Amino acid sequence: MKKIAIALMCTILATGAAMAQEQFTFGPKIGVDYTHYWGKDVGHGGVLNYQIGLFMEYRINNKFSVAPEFVFAAQGGKYEDVYRIPEMGKIEVNVTDHANYINVPVMLKYYVIPELSIDFGPQIGFNIYSKYTAKAKDSSIEFKETYDEKEETKNVDFGFGLGVTYNLAKDVFVQGRYTMGVTKTFNYGNDKNGNAQIAIGYRF
Repeated sequence: MKKIAIALMCTILATGAAMAQEQFTFGPKIGVDYTHYWGKDVGHGGVLNYQIGLFMEYRINNKFSVAPEFVFAAQGGKYEDVYRIPEMGKIEVNVTDHANYINVPVMLKYYVIPELSIDFGPQIGFNIYSKYTAKAKDSSIEFKETYDEKEETKNVDFGFGLGVTYNLAKDVFVQGRYTMGVTKTFNYGNDKNGNAQIAIGYRF
């Protein structure tokens, strides 16, 4: 999986290097995410997470551009459950799923005005880490369970993103986007990834 991610990054960089400077920009981006799971019979809550990565943008003309990204994103969700433990009986727990991804969205950008674009496009994500944590809701009960959930998490995640980018200055922009996963996150259940994000970036 890491080899695939590295190969994708090299491809993006090689493509960018071949483009004319006046048509091509790139740089870092960092943001705050509100991630959750969605799907049939899924009632998960969201958790605050983060993302950091690189973007590139190729201007096709003054209205359209293509912008691939290579982003590390902490994702996941939370929900409530009931455990039945022999020595404790039935206890209510708060469950949090943590999942880290290397996401590669490819956004098509339509510039409504020079400062503002509407962004939409597909995203592929590669899961590199997953952890499950359950903790008793009642603080007087000492119960906490954590285990590696990587084997139960699908390696590849597909989704679609929709958002906007506003250029604060020639080199700085802010970005809002929601990415909805369309494939199941785990080998069980109907959970799919959802990610609402706000990011800031710098263009070189």
